[in-house]
Amino acid sequence: MNTFQLEGRPFVTLSNLLKIEGWCDSGAAAKHAIDEGHVTVDGNVELRKRNKIVANQVVRFQGRMITVIE
Repeated sequence: MNTFQLEGRPFVTLSNLLKIEGWCDSGAAAKHAIDEGHVTVDGNVELRKRNKIVANQVVRFQGRMITVIE
């Protein structure tokens, strides 16, 4: 299972998570993927680019999955 550690931060925005993980080449590409409905958070399509992803949430995109941890 892939994980993303918040490292003391309370959250990471969804578009930044996609960019940090290398799932999208840029923030613009991440925002476009979210706008198109290609990203799910906890099994639900997420259209908010600045959605605050917190510990224990699961993000999926193009067959990839990551769990956010503290």
